[in-house]
Amino acid sequence: AAASRVFAFRDARWAPDPVLEPGAAVRTPQPVPLVIDNGSFQTRAGWASPDPAGVPGWGAEAAGETRPDPEGGLGGWGGCAGCVVGLRGPASPLVVPRLSGTHGPGGRALRKLLVPGFSLHAFIIFLFSCLLQGCVDHPIVLTEAVCNPLYSRQMMSELLFECYQVPKVSYGVDSLYSFYHNRRQNWPCSGLVISSGYQCTHILPVLEGRLDAKNCKRINLGGCQAAVYLQRLLQLKYPGHFAAITLSRMEEILHEHSYVAEDYIEELQKWRSPEYYENNMHKMQLPFSNKLLGSTLTSEEKQERRQQQLRRLQELNARRREEKLQLDQERLDRLLYVQELLEDGQMDQFHKALVELNMDSAEELQSYINKLSLSVEQTKQKILQAEVNIEVDVVDSKPETPDLDPLGSEQSLEDVESINEFEPLFAEEQPEVEKPVAAVQPVFNLAEYHQLFLGTERIRAPEIVFQPSLIGEDQAGIAETMQYVLERYPKEQQAILVQNVFLTGGNTTYPGLKARVQKELLEMRPFQSSFQVHLASSPVLDAWYGARDWAVEYMTREEGWITRKDYEEKGGEYLKEHCASNVYVPIRLPKQALRTTEALAPSRVLTSSTGNPCEQA
Repeated sequence: AAASRVFAFRDARWAPDPVLEPGAAVRTPQPVPLVIDNGSFQTRAGWASPDPAGVPGWGAEAAGETRPDPEGGLGGWGGCAGCVVGLRGPASPLVVPRLSGTHGPGGRALRKLLVPGFSLHAFIIFLFSCLLQGCVDHPIVLTEAVCNPLYSRQMMSELLFECYQVPKVSYGVDSLYSFYHNRRQNWPCSGLVISSGYQCTHILPVLEGRLDAKNCKRINLGGCQAAVYLQRLLQLKYPGHFAAITLSRMEEILHEHSYVAEDYIEELQKWRSPEYYENNMHKMQLPFSNKLLGSTLTSEEKQERRQQQLRRLQELNARRREEKLQLDQERLDRLLYVQELLEDGQMDQFHKALVELNMDSAEELQSYINKLSLSVEQTKQKILQAEVNIEVDVVDSKPETPDLDPLGSEQSLEDVESINEFEPLFAEEQPEVEKPVAAVQPVFNLAEYHQLFLGTERIRAPEIVFQPSLIGEDQAGIAETMQYVLERYPKEQQAILVQNVFLTGGNTTYPGLKARVQKELLEMRPFQSSFQVHLASSPVLDAWYGARDWAVEYMTREEGWITRKDYEEKGGEYLKEHCASNVYVPIRLPKQALRTTEALAPSRVLTSSTGNPCEQA
């Protein structure tokens, strides 16, 4: 059971997406709309064809860039090396990573394809470069953020109409597209949409099929903050693997091994049990190498290394002897100089020198001179002997410390200590047959050393959207924000909204999230009241599927489409509302009333016959 809970990081390799030519169904009987779901983590693009089997897409591969292999899943999107720009059929949109300048080489690569703000300038250039036409004659369906600023929409409309000459464009909210894609026959048109993405989480009330933008709320927490928090937890827990704990691997852990606790405090109490910890702990295996430095050396290489160590030791001992000889010689010359002062009869200088040397009499001076002279002579003999000494034979298999100095009886204490210090370097290994079985040391397990043990981290990272205070954010969580939005409506409308609480977005794929939202609603709703919580069939792709469904349904209708005539007459910020769009609030510039003094100023100038002409002007 323990071995089955060891998981290896995929670290998926990236493969280029095939380039397909557009089929005839894309242009006949009329140009098929192009649907682009522009998210904060991924950009999904594809054709909106009424053919349920889909039409073959086409694409243009960006030079030197690749797209993640679909078999790699969602765990490694953050570390991709680049992206491929292209199109696919409606049943399989092209998914391109985009990280909005947050982290990862994939985000930096795609940022090169995006102009600042909201546009997909170079992205669309690559898409339509193969058409060899001066304009793009396909309608565009593009997703935008909730309550998107008018300036951002104006820049996008200006780019599409002025640069690419698109016939018409439609804007919609990604989470609302997902909401309408998942609606069933018995679903009400009203509901409370909880959309949690890579950068933020939205609480969107929908009444009678339209978004109530005045009561929408946003939480600035999503999958990005959860990945960063998990990375910080594991880097503090395993400082030895700091560089190996990357954001792309943390995203894989979030998608594959994390879950939302129905009761966070109660779940933490369960993890305190050693038995529960062993049964639910996941081990993530980091990549490592089994090759050790010692195991790759041959016997000849080991012998050569020992010889090199011996030569370095000999050079070190010789250098120490020379330094000791120079120091002793300087001290001896100093004592001989003081002795010459006594012989010359300079008694005053002699006594001062004795005091400086901390000596009491001439006999003590003579005793030190004799000792230093003997030490200097012995050191000189050792140096001469070391120069002619024969190289130590290290071929002998008997482990013994070589004698570097034949004058063993006359070695100083410093020389003996230096040899003992290097003695472990020269001990040869015993043959395997000579080692008793009981003396075998346990082998160090490299694989276990390179494992990350995931315990409470599995629930702590996803919990931040319910408790932002875990990472020091002064914000309300999903439960508090949801209750705040509901309290802004009468009780009758509250009961209608909670009958269809809809979860969508890439950050809602955690196991247990639906049960957690149900528990929070049960605590905040009145006794014996009913509610229903639904999860999107595909939280990541349903926004694109919903936009495709809308484009197919409204392809021949005028509702929701902004034409070039609308753009020229009403400006780039203009929006035609539909069931999945934002609420359009036009710009109203207040008229500045002329002040009385300003209105009377011209008459004063005209009636004045005197005064400075400059002042009149």
